[in-house]
Amino acid sequence: MTVFLPAIAPVSLIILIGFLLGRFLTLDRQTLSKLAIYALSPALIGGNLYRSTLSVASALKIILAFAIVTLILYLLVRGLSWGFHLHPNTEKSLIATTLFANNGNLGLPLVAFTLGDGGFALAIAYLVASGIFIGSFAPALLRGQGWKTGLKLTLRLPIFWATLTGLILRLLKVKLPLRLGEGIEMLGEATIPLVLLLLGMYLAQTRFSLGRYELFACSLRLILAPAIAFGITLLLQLESLESQVFVLQASMPTAVNSLVFATEFGGDATRVAKTIVASTLLSLLTLPVVLTFLI
Repeated sequence: MTVFLPAIAPVSLIILIGFLLGRFLTLDRQTLSKLAIYALSPALIGGNLYRSTLSVASALKIILAFAIVTLILYLLVRGLSWGFHLHPNTEKSLIATTLFANNGNLGLPLVAFTLGDGGFALAIAYLVASGIFIGSFAPALLRGQGWKTGLKLTLRLPIFWATLTGLILRLLKVKLPLRLGEGIEMLGEATIPLVLLLLGMYLAQTRFSLGRYELFACSLRLILAPAIAFGITLLLQLESLESQVFVLQASMPTAVNSLVFATEFGGDATRVAKTIVASTLLSLLTLPVVLTFLI
């Protein structure tokens, strides 16, 4: 438990502040969501890609494994949604909460505490893979209006171009002049606090309950995802540390940015907010089990 508290306490504080703001002030959540999507998230994702110092070989293995796991989870959610005749908005919510894991503000410190500097570098590769997915495919999947509409949407989003620009600058080893890189980093650092405040604001207007849907969504994120990830590490024959980092990152609870994407591109924001909180609380039980299995 001592490993989790330093990672979760700051997050909980910001959510609590957002909760109080939502209770006592009238704020436009939609505007804040758009600010995160169109200004802050591009800086966060593009900046992380630009500053990445990982070797290409290690990064490619992690990115390939991430892509396979994400595809399997997406197809499973679509199949389950079809089998249970879920409403399209419910299906989109389930896609968001299953595919978007909290690999940044919870995953990175947890990997650093448990697996050291070597594991932390690989965890960054996982975060890069997640950033590429979020910037390129996630909005189209949630909008769900065919591949042409999805492609047009993706090409209109700053996140996609920030992802592409960050990768190109990283590969070409371009150094931005006039300390512009620091400005981008500062802008990106505002993303997580804003999204956490937004989550607290949603929870302030939501009667929290842990029903069948939330338990089902949490089981996909906290149990099924790491199980599939472990199978992929065996299939791709990842090295020991690579396997440990990959499975641990795949075991993280639902990311707070899933709420932003569901709000902007499709989904039930209330259900997503409940799943974020429920999966984070339940991860206090599941993550120690995963760590015991891995280490």
